[in-house]
Amino acid sequence: MTTPPKNTTRSAWTGWTPAQGYPVTPSPGADDRITFILRLGRSLHNSGYAAHRLEEALELTSDRLGLIGQFFSTPTSIMASFGPHDDQRTFLIRVEPGESNLGKLARTDEVTRDVLNGQATPLQGSRRLEAIEAAPAPYPDWLSTAAFAIVSGCGARFLGGGWPEVVGALGIGLVIGLLAILTSRVVGLSRVFEPVAALTASLIAALLAALGFPMSVFLATLAGVIVLIPGLMLTTAMTELSTRHLASGTARLMGAMVLLLGIAFGIALGTKIASLALGTIPVIVPTELPEWTLYLALLIAPLCFSVLLKAETRDMPWIIVAGMLAFGGARLGIHTLGPELGAFGGALLTGIGSNWYARITNRSSQIVLVPGLLLLVPGSIGLRSLTSFVNNDVVVGMDGAFKMVLIAVSLAAGILIAQIVSPKRTLLG
Repeated sequence: MTTPPKNTTRSAWTGWTPAQGYPVTPSPGADDRITFILRLGRSLHNSGYAAHRLEEALELTSDRLGLIGQFFSTPTSIMASFGPHDDQRTFLIRVEPGESNLGKLARTDEVTRDVLNGQATPLQGSRRLEAIEAAPAPYPDWLSTAAFAIVSGCGARFLGGGWPEVVGALGIGLVIGLLAILTSRVVGLSRVFEPVAALTASLIAALLAALGFPMSVFLATLAGVIVLIPGLMLTTAMTELSTRHLASGTARLMGAMVLLLGIAFGIALGTKIASLALGTIPVIVPTELPEWTLYLALLIAPLCFSVLLKAETRDMPWIIVAGMLAFGGARLGIHTLGPELGAFGGALLTGIGSNWYARITNRSSQIVLVPGLLLLVPGSIGLRSLTSFVNNDVVVGMDGAFKMVLIAVSLAAGILIAQIVSPKRTLLG
């Protein structure tokens, strides 16, 4: 074991010092480095990292800390093995699919940089990661509920609704936001939250229409639950499948489909109950709002996504820029490639912009990539497709399903190509 030079601190687990770097440990024993890597994997997974990004990040961290590591990630577990093939120590971490938490991701990224740069020991890093996981939500419940409602209103505008649909979606989104708070506090309700939320949204929209409020029931319902639609999960699944992470991609794809089916079931059940209780619901054709309202929604929606994704306030201007890049790229792509393949342009510009953001700020590209992609994800088309199947309109349903898959593939292709053609940070991506 080497002797540390003066004015350096020896770690309790090896002869490592910040000045000397990390010795390679071919056969690991009890080691703070392993503990740190395992905690890092759990933190990144809980922040919504895709399998290919998580495995790359853990392999890079393991290599920089002088360990031989192999990793395998799925939406519900992480397996990590340390040491050479004939003398490995393997760990299994059981995890739940995490929602994107951009604030925790940014702080996790900072801790990892400090450990790899020698500014903190792995033991200190593990303790900081534990504190990050235990930290309370950065925004109060009332603000998150308001953001849920406003995103629903903006969603109605993106879907081509008029003022009645926007107002109806705002009200539905507010109720669903309150239901989400209740769900987080009632054990077991989270397992059926999406179907219950869709049922509630459908009943509220039908009741408003029956009372004479002139709005499109389906559009207002769809906008009210738009935050719950797993379009980003579907896009992530396609990206994982494209990068040959077949187990994780297949599991995530099926999870997205189950969520979509649950939402479609809730809407269908609510529509049936409403028709039995209220009679025939009038069908209203929405009148689209002026063009300037679209740009206003484009400015407001990323701010609300920042709250829902728990991003830090200093990243909000960058998230707005990412939303504009996504919107502008998608419009350019639609003009040149068509409505389905046009999503490729939005994903490509957003991916390039997020990589430049990471290079300039030395922060994770996911902080701006995820909110940008939320404006492009094909979940609403998938939900329309499933609703058509429920209504025995098989042709329209098949057409919608094909469009959903094509848009998801376009988004995945744009993200992957952006990683090739733009500079990428060496730490965690």
